[in-house]
Amino acid sequence: MTATHEAPPVSRPATTGVAPGGLPLLGHAIPLRRRPLDFLAALPAHGDLVEVRLGPQRTYLVCHPDLVQQVLRDSRTFDKGGPLFDKVRLLTGNGLATSSWADHRRQRRLMQPAFRPERMAGYATVMDHEIGAMLDSWEEGRAFDVNAAMQALTARIIVRTLFSTRIEDRAVAEIQRCLPVITRGFYTRMVAPVGLLEKLPTRSNRRFDRALERMRSVIDETIGAHAAGVDHGDLLSGLLGAEDEETGERLAGDEIHDQVMTLLLGATETTGNTLAWIFHLLGENPEAAEQLHRELDGLLPGRRPGFDDLPHLDYTRRVIIESLRMYPTTWLLTRSTTCETELAGVRLAPGTIVLLSFYALGRNPALYPAPDRFDPDRWLPERAKAVPRGAWNSFGGGSRKCIGDRFGTIEVMLVLATVAAGWRLRPRPGPGIRPEPKASLSTGPLPMVAERRRRGSSAAAE
Repeated sequence: MTATHEAPPVSRPATTGVAPGGLPLLGHAIPLRRRPLDFLAALPAHGDLVEVRLGPQRTYLVCHPDLVQQVLRDSRTFDKGGPLFDKVRLLTGNGLATSSWADHRRQRRLMQPAFRPERMAGYATVMDHEIGAMLDSWEEGRAFDVNAAMQALTARIIVRTLFSTRIEDRAVAEIQRCLPVITRGFYTRMVAPVGLLEKLPTRSNRRFDRALERMRSVIDETIGAHAAGVDHGDLLSGLLGAEDEETGERLAGDEIHDQVMTLLLGATETTGNTLAWIFHLLGENPEAAEQLHRELDGLLPGRRPGFDDLPHLDYTRRVIIESLRMYPTTWLLTRSTTCETELAGVRLAPGTIVLLSFYALGRNPALYPAPDRFDPDRWLPERAKAVPRGAWNSFGGGSRKCIGDRFGTIEVMLVLATVAAGWRLRPRPGPGIRPEPKASLSTGPLPMVAERRRRGSSAAAE
């Protein structure tokens, strides 16, 4: 998913500031824990680079697109690291998402063939099957939790594309049970100022430890049962068959495990949350939903969308880009400097933590007029030119850009187009939805009512 923009960089000198409200010893831990999104979104008003204290430690939030680009492109200087990634490594080991610069280059080279464009049509076939199975279970007029449904769907999709049909239904169900427990526990550990609480024998900690152990066991069993040297068209075959063209080196067994854990965790909650936010925004903006339906009805008269239809769904793509601007699943990232460097005129010592918040960027009125308004047409080519380069980064950037960005884009487009072609999801009256900043940005429970659409009919007639 690419947000096209051609705005030139701002030539003015970068400004710096300090986040207000810091307390002795605690720093800004309280607002970061209680209202992190509001806190982060307010910081660009204080400078292009803003000092934030995590306890006594000085960190820096990057608020200007030019500086964001500098950090993302120089992954050798601004390497993966900091409290967030230290916690993730406990779950995924030295996987692609958390490995250091040197390991990442090698891993990326070995994993890239599994994500080549020619493999995507096969993955889309698996996606289509799982989407169809989900829709077959829907009932006209029945209210259900859309967030939970999307999490279940994306879990089945990544499991089936990772392991093809060679994974037992028992194992799929076990992974689906473990994933929510693991992601909740991960967020708790991510925001904890010290590691003491996660070591206590509390009920939630015991549940987390059991879920993580079961998940690792299921993954190892499934990898062990996969026939070596046979390409089943799934992601695991791509990982097992990966070979460095120059050295002949392959991924080791523990590396395969770490990459599978990384893909399972990265492709379930984030994609599920993206879809939940899209359906929420369309439910709150019926004019946009109607425009989406008109595009689908015009291109797909009487049939479901397929892989070859996706490049022609322009408005569908803009809906997704705009949803990710407002509610990016990756709402906060951390980087750690590997050497002394300079950012916005500030000298940073080795080991300095640099923060990136795509949520704060997306809600910055200096970058997006009326940032709280859902407006997919702001991504029309003639309007997107006004968006500064580096202001939209939902898949990251530079050499650390998400390896599964094409996979995720195809999945979200196929789910959205297939659901919207035949169904309308209406919000149920009740309390408003507030973002829940967990490991990724969640809607929380999202009750909506499923109604079948009559192709070509207007929203008013329905």
